[in-house]
Amino acid sequence: MSALVFESFLSTPDVVAVFSPTAVIQAMLDFEATLARAQAAEGVIPMAAAQAIAGVCKAELFDLPTLVAAGTRAGSLAIPLVGKLTETVALFDADAAGYVHWGSTSQDVIDTAMVLVTRRALALIDRDLSTLIAAGLSLAQTHGDAPMLARTLMQPAQVISLGFKLVSWIAPLVRSQQRLRAAGQAALQLQLGGAVGTLAVMGEQAAAVSRVMADTLQLALPPGAWHTQRDELAALACEVGVLTGTLGKIAKDISLLAQGEVGEVSEPAGLGRGGSSTMPHKRNPVAAMIALSAALRVPHRVSALLAAMVQEHERGLGNWQAELAESAGLYLAAHGALKALADAVAGLAVDAPRMLRNIDAQHGLVFAEAVAMLFARHLGKARAHVLLERLSHEAVASGHHLRDVALHALAHDDTLRDRFDAGEVAALFDPATAALRAIQVARPQLDALRATAAALSAQAPWAAWLNA
Repeated sequence: MSALVFESFLSTPDVVAVFSPTAVIQAMLDFEATLARAQAAEGVIPMAAAQAIAGVCKAELFDLPTLVAAGTRAGSLAIPLVGKLTETVALFDADAAGYVHWGSTSQDVIDTAMVLVTRRALALIDRDLSTLIAAGLSLAQTHGDAPMLARTLMQPAQVISLGFKLVSWIAPLVRSQQRLRAAGQAALQLQLGGAVGTLAVMGEQAAAVSRVMADTLQLALPPGAWHTQRDELAALACEVGVLTGTLGKIAKDISLLAQGEVGEVSEPAGLGRGGSSTMPHKRNPVAAMIALSAALRVPHRVSALLAAMVQEHERGLGNWQAELAESAGLYLAAHGALKALADAVAGLAVDAPRMLRNIDAQHGLVFAEAVAMLFARHLGKARAHVLLERLSHEAVASGHHLRDVALHALAHDDTLRDRFDAGEVAALFDPATAALRAIQVARPQLDALRATAAALSAQAPWAAWLNA
């Protein structure tokens, strides 16, 4: 029970509901109802039988906890479900009961049901991914030109713009949305193969039944059963894993920028949000925390799903079952991270004055390369580098700003004074000037990302299943 509590805590109610026993079992019953109707349409079973079967394919008619418990003993949830469905149909039409699950197999109903609920999970992910991308682009529109420190190897490096940093958040998200849609379209397929994948019981009507089912369920129609061909689902899982890694990168940046000693951004505040049980002043980055926890756990889920691809002959033993168990956890974690960051970035507070103060606190050292490159025009790159290295050490030792140290050297060195203008050197220490290159690099990328994101948002291939 405790594991379920903490799993839900790191996820969202929406995606938890998608993989709930009620949702999964209803998806299995949707498969059975669609199978019966498709078979009746193609003359495989009587139409009256199909109507009787479909009429009772409602999860509320069954004792779900008992079915789940029985599935543990049977080795498959499909076995007790089909048994109870058959019993229930027999209450109304004894002849129809003999046609329940006709020519299908347990893996058909479970795989197709998992595809159906996964589609709903992807609809949630796609929607909230669009929301997060839009929030990032809005943030760039409002604060994109604000100068801030770039940090490499966790140390101050140069001056960039916030928009430049936001490109590194948004671009991978846009690419993930494109790849997830492609991988989802490939993986969301009907599973219908019968005992060993040949649909022998349905004979010549098998292809037509499959086509009707795929059309009805709005799933792709594969060329055949994929009982032990798990590559498309594994590829989709990998894309979910890559997305979660990007979410982890964004969360890491936010958590570091939100540290009190840095204070350049902060997550939205609210009653009970990010508080501490003992320290009233604290404002913890809880969205970043949720996303980072997902980035820690999701790679293991993806790894397990890749390992589960190694399946025996025409039906796997243990590996397919492991895949089913890991899949839900993957989507629970990924959507939890995505929704948390979508909400946080939409309300992210940016402290541009603090960014400037943090730049100024470096005493001009982050401008050293720009000054060195100016001096290199006349002194040569190697000599200019040595000179700025010496001036930087002097600035650190004296506690003076590198600008003042450089201008002092310029005033007292005839070679430098004759070749360089003091105003030109001083201008290199202006954060707004220093950020211009980053702004110039970021703006066209942000414009392109905005256009791509708008096109993606207009498509929304799974939107119809958001409330299914």
